[in-house]
Amino acid sequence: MAAQERDRPWLMRTYAGHSTASDSNALYRRNLAKGQTGLSVAFDLPTQTGYDSDHVLARGEVGRVGVPVGHLGDMRTLFDGIPLERTNTSMTINATAMWLLALYQVVAEEQGADVAELTGTTQNDIVKEYLSRGTHVFPPGPSVRLITDMIAYTVAHLPKWNPINICSYHLQEAGATPVQEIAYAMCTAIAVLDAVRDSGQVPAERMGEVVGRISFFVNAGVRFVEEMCKMRAFNRLWEKVTRERYGVEDAKQRRFRYGVQVNSLGLTEAQPENNVQRIVLEMLAVTLSKDARARAVQLPAWNEALGLPRPWDQQWSLRIQQVLAYESDLLEYGDLFDGSHVVEAKTAELLAGAEAEIAKVLGMGGVIPAVESGYLKSNLVASHAERRARIEAGEDRIVGVNCFEGTEESPLTADLDTAIMVVDPASERSVLAHLDAWRAGRDEAAVQAALARLKAAAATEENLMDATLACARAGATTGEWSFALREVFGEYRAPTGVGGAPVAVAAEPGGELAAVREAVAATAAELGTGKLRLLVGKPGLDGHSNGAEQIAVRARDAGFEVVYQGIRLTPEQIVSAAVAEDVHCVGLSILSGAHPELVPDVIQRLGRAGVEDVPVIVGGIIPAADAEALRAAGVAAVFTPKDFGITTIIGRIVDEIRLANRLQPQVPATAATS
Repeated sequence: MAAQERDRPWLMRTYAGHSTASDSNALYRRNLAKGQTGLSVAFDLPTQTGYDSDHVLARGEVGRVGVPVGHLGDMRTLFDGIPLERTNTSMTINATAMWLLALYQVVAEEQGADVAELTGTTQNDIVKEYLSRGTHVFPPGPSVRLITDMIAYTVAHLPKWNPINICSYHLQEAGATPVQEIAYAMCTAIAVLDAVRDSGQVPAERMGEVVGRISFFVNAGVRFVEEMCKMRAFNRLWEKVTRERYGVEDAKQRRFRYGVQVNSLGLTEAQPENNVQRIVLEMLAVTLSKDARARAVQLPAWNEALGLPRPWDQQWSLRIQQVLAYESDLLEYGDLFDGSHVVEAKTAELLAGAEAEIAKVLGMGGVIPAVESGYLKSNLVASHAERRARIEAGEDRIVGVNCFEGTEESPLTADLDTAIMVVDPASERSVLAHLDAWRAGRDEAAVQAALARLKAAAATEENLMDATLACARAGATTGEWSFALREVFGEYRAPTGVGGAPVAVAAEPGGELAAVREAVAATAAELGTGKLRLLVGKPGLDGHSNGAEQIAVRARDAGFEVVYQGIRLTPEQIVSAAVAEDVHCVGLSILSGAHPELVPDVIQRLGRAGVEDVPVIVGGIIPAADAEALRAAGVAAVFTPKDFGITTIIGRIVDEIRLANRLQPQVPATAATS
């Protein structure tokens, strides 16, 4: 077959942002100079959840997992020297997407850009936040309104901007099977498009323009054939939905446009060098098939299971993309899989399963009722529990984790303290100082007037984008914008899905779970209580609750009474719950890197409350040096991603409860966790 003219490569991005706007700006400039063709902005958790950096819940979270953007001055600094009219920018932002887009537009205007030429994407998919990442703020109804207003505004004023990125990436990380990932993402798209159509803000004859600006952001796991077929199924389903449900005739507007980040959940702390080949294989699943090729690709770094990647680690991931795009002949040919019976059969199977699940969700009234009822979350928790059970049983093999565990010492991780980037604690102090200076230097009367206008508009059906732009120009902060809307819309705590999750691991006689159940019952009897009580807490703003949910479900199945109140709690709230529920152990889950601040605070508050015989355990992405510091601060046990045996962890919790209460060991103590 003769080679064709080379296709244009996909947009190449790395997901980046940390510490401060100025530090992140320097990183972006370096990455663009290395050949990166688009920016992908990671915002810190306070920015994502609508808090200013000096809010009590922001402590320890500022600049940890992304860049803090609290006001127009921060956005100016973030893109200083980067011409926005010629830059394709993806912003991973959801609940506060309207606010960040407003700041971005105002900075572009200040640069002299024609805003009609701005290209990029705001993720702006709130449904998956209720199910996985947990950065939601407002209830579903007002959240969909914000999305609808943004779409209507961008169609009229920013026609090249993608106002929403329907995001199935985090659904897979929360446990979604390929069928669930396709189905729930498509149900979200249907809910959004229906809302825009029914709002009356976009004339019926322009719905094709709305559909043409919808994009998707997906996850590519390591099961290469299945993941590639998933994308082909996605492609066919989008074609069908947009033609049949919305009557879009223009084939260009119906095109399935998606970006991808390959699976971070599948990266391992054990033998992390294996993550490189995982990343490459996952990238191939979304690039080899021309008819289902991603429009933009961002790859995680090999060491993301250890902590924050360094600039060199991000460069390595960029070079992986560049070698495939520029050195190989991939882009010279048509689709390599056309005519494959294997690919066609698997694609048809996934498509049929997804359509059946979509029909079920639509029969419930759509994706929003399915979120509010807990149906979607329970399904994801159950799927994730089943996957973890297969890993623990050795049915799903993960090299270096539950098979082929012998290893030579890796030069990449010989010095773990230098194998990742550590955010300087002074960065948070710098951000707080700049925030104070910003507030002191603005026109306070103008800010209050703009916020009052925003609240008044929110109480009507007025499109909120103009009022939001006014707040940005006046100098309002991220927290002020979101709290103005909180006053009108209220806040929302999503279902946890734990109570409805079925048993994933049977307590078979002679098995590990049966032994742990016996130990739990015996310990409760010796302590003279009906059941052992475990509090699972998520302090701070980290909303990645998958691990906490799996611990809660397995502890329940082992006979514990589990106290789990969901995400986004202060240390004070966690300690109050521990005292009120008279728990026997406090388990804290933190993946954002805020553990050095938040965990000691919980321990100190427990001490002041007179709680001395309740062990505190911690799980998360915790470097070895931090784990030592936590144990020195009084933590009984530290668990990291390499501790994949959940039942073993529950057994260790029983050990720690017995030790804290001066009981003789009931079961053999599990190996010490490093």
